[in-house]
Amino acid sequence: MTDPSERQDSPLFGAKRFDDPSVFTPGSLLEEARQQKALPDTDVPEVCVLDPDGDLVRRLVSTGRADQDPTWPGYHTDLYRFSLDGVEVGIVGCAVGAPFAVLVAEQLFAAGCGFLVSITSSGQVVPTDDPPYFVLIERALRDEGTSHHYAPSAPYATLPGDLRRAVETACQSASRPVHTGATWTTDAPFRETEVAIGRARDEGVLAVEMGAAALYTFSAERDVPVVCFAYVTNEMGQGDGEFEKGDANGSTAALEIIEATISGWRSYSGER
Repeated sequence: MTDPSERQDSPLFGAKRFDDPSVFTPGSLLEEARQQKALPDTDVPEVCVLDPDGDLVRRLVSTGRADQDPTWPGYHTDLYRFSLDGVEVGIVGCAVGAPFAVLVAEQLFAAGCGFLVSITSSGQVVPTDDPPYFVLIERALRDEGTSHHYAPSAPYATLPGDLRRAVETACQSASRPVHTGATWTTDAPFRETEVAIGRARDEGVLAVEMGAAALYTFSAERDVPVVCFAYVTNEMGQGDGEFEKGDANGSTAALEIIEATISGWRSYSGER
């Protein structure tokens, strides 16, 4: 077992200059992609969504509600556009894990995004309800690597209180339960050991997922609004009927949450 005193020897936790600008930027990546692909410089919608599971994207496309954006210059992803209660929304599917989520988030905000929502399926740690249900993530345990390249080490990354309260209020009318609480963000879902789960449970963590800590740290350091939800669908493979999301594989409930979250963000923005 590694001695905690040796932790600073790791490149991940070693000295970093967090205020130094990156030599490689999302803007330069997008510009190069546009040149290579002969694409126009087109902004993405003001509101964008990350759909790590990909179920919502597939549902929107299969029902004719979303169209692929041919001008999106991302090398690793496709962007789709759809309308939600009169609001144009951009959505990227299957950006799984903290590094991929932040890679895409950086590009989206560089391309004109003004607000980002992430909804990912998650495993239950502290039972709060009968799955499936949502957790509005107010803080996420930083047990991943990406966030540690954006900000000094700290136990949690957090959602700003004013934005949390606005979204929390807007989600009260949702048909599926929405609880507010902490999650555990990990890069290694198949290393969710009894010891690690016990630690998270002792901290009152409600669910485990793979991106929120990095997205919230990115959000704070870049001063851009991001709201993350955990859609608790399973007990980490230990129960019966695991990973069931409900109607339309959870898409109906997810769209309801996204619509409410946009409303909450608009209220929050208007009060600032």
